[in-house]
Amino acid sequence: MLISTLSFTGMNLMIKELETIPAFQIVFFRAIGTFILASLFIASKGIGFLGNNRKLLILRALVGVTSMTLFFMSLKELEAGTAVSIRYIAPVFASIMAVYFLKEKLRPLQLVLFGLAFTGVMIIKGFDPNINLKGLILALTAAFFTGFVYIFIRKIGKGDHYMVIVNYFMFFSLITGGLLSISVWVNPTPTQWIMLLSLGVFGYFGQVYMTQAFQLAKTNVVAPLKYMEVVFTILISVTWLGAKYTLLSLVGVSLIIGALILNTVIKKAE
Repeated sequence: MLISTLSFTGMNLMIKELETIPAFQIVFFRAIGTFILASLFIASKGIGFLGNNRKLLILRALVGVTSMTLFFMSLKELEAGTAVSIRYIAPVFASIMAVYFLKEKLRPLQLVLFGLAFTGVMIIKGFDPNINLKGLILALTAAFFTGFVYIFIRKIGKGDHYMVIVNYFMFFSLITGGLLSISVWVNPTPTQWIMLLSLGVFGYFGQVYMTQAFQLAKTNVVAPLKYMEVVFTILISVTWLGAKYTLLSLVGVSLIIGALILNTVIKKAE
């Protein structure tokens, strides 16, 4: 899980550095590398490319590409650590959606923790001078659509191989990002070409190692480690990229991550 979070951290920070490249173009390059690697994996294992739950796979892919695009847009407006933190509000939306779509129940303590997480968002918005309303809305909307991603994956369950789910997501991202980037295409510099082509590789290994972590250990043990992505992102962005975070914004980030880690532990202990 730590290798996975480092991979996603590298991807997020490179996206942050690609500020002159449009978000749709980044989506295209993020997708192409992972799509190629995932397709090779599926072919080598003799797995069917089209899957079984095709309607759900398409819906998961569509909400996934929407969420990813909005998140990449938010990275252009916010510090990387802040954007990543707000995106992790997604489990809150997913838990609320699960009440209606999956007939799951919410415990009163979970509602308290969700309130703390949103309080963290409000602290970030209220006290961080680097936060603008556009970036906050983009990050929260990305988290909302990510909540739907979790619901669709739960509905798919074990009916399809996880790499088929990833491949559908990357295929639709490739097509959507490619078409929408035509009118806004920016010719990358040699350094930007390297960074863009690396995005899919980082994303692929982040996905693979995260999946293996959940297969090898109990969910309530490894799931909280996923939030180390926020810690890694903040540390590296401050050390290497010169990002600045106010003390109160870090308090807000801590509230979000702490509340969601506790929610993960409580939910998996049921």
